[in-house]
Formats: sequence, structure tokens, C-alpha cells
Amino acid sequence: MTAATNAQTIERFYSAFAKLDAATMESCYAPDAVFDDEAFSLRGRREVGGMWRMLSEATRAKGADVWRLTWRDVKADGTTGSAHWDAHYRFSSTGRIVDNSIDARFTFTPDGLIATHRDSFPFWTWSRQALGTPGLLMGWTPMLRKKVRATAAANLANYLARQP
Repeated sequence: MTAATNAQTIERFYSAFAKLDAATMESCYAPDAVFDDEAFSLRGRREVGGMWRMLSEATRAKGADVWRLTWRDVKADGTTGSAHWDAHYRFSSTGRIVDNSIDARFTFTPDGLIATHRDSFPFWTWSRQALGTPGLLMGWTPMLRKKVRATAAANLANYLARQP
């Protein structure tokens, strides 16, 4: 596919994300897509799409009043892409407000679907906003990162187990 097609996929993804439209977000991924960030390491559209559905539902249930997503600097060529996005949201587990600034990197299938998606952000910055004092004191440690990843994985597994 062309650079324009891949850029359109990124734009479609973030436009859907801003509206918490997880079905459209999921449709942007290849069946065997890979997603990684500071909290999740996911394989396959079921896991990746499940994460976006879970997060979108939690945001609509507990934080729609403050939800805001913006994105910029969308770049793509025939196989790769990148973007920067900023999310303002209420972290559902603690109710704390988070302003997260994320850099995304993508690779694409020949038909313009996301094959790999890697989001990067400063974990300590996120953890002190989302978790408060524990994040401030422990957010720089591998122990807290491991606990956050384990909790996220368990939450997603429980969510997916309840899906038809």
C-alpha cells in the first residue's frame, strides 16, 4: 500500500479512539497484530481489540466527563508510520486524572492494516499521575512496572473471558 493509505489508517485509528469507538479501532489491525506499551504486550486482533474495548468501556463508565484525545505528527511510508498522541483521562482504578503524552510507532501489512503498534511514554510520569504516592515513590522501579503489567494482563484476561 501507499504511504497515504497507511497515514489514513493512523488517522482513522485516532479519530475512532477520540470517540472511544473500539470496533473501528480494532478494524485497523491485522488479524495477527502485535501491540506493546508500558502496560500491555498483546498478540492478535482479539487481544489488541479487547484491550481497546475494555479501556473504552471503562472510560465511558467512569471518565467520559474528562476524556480528551488529540494526535499530531502523523507520518507514514509504504511500510511504517508514527504519530504523537496526548490523552487526558480518569484512570478507572484510582479515579485520578492523567495527562499522558505518547509516541506511537507502527508497521503495516501490504493491505494497509496495522501489523505492529508500539506506544512509548515515560512510565514514572504516568504512574505518579495514575497511582499517586505509590507511583511517585515506586514508579521508577521494575517492581511497580511488573505489578502494573500483571494487573493489566489479569484485567484483560478477565474481560476477554466474559466476551462471547
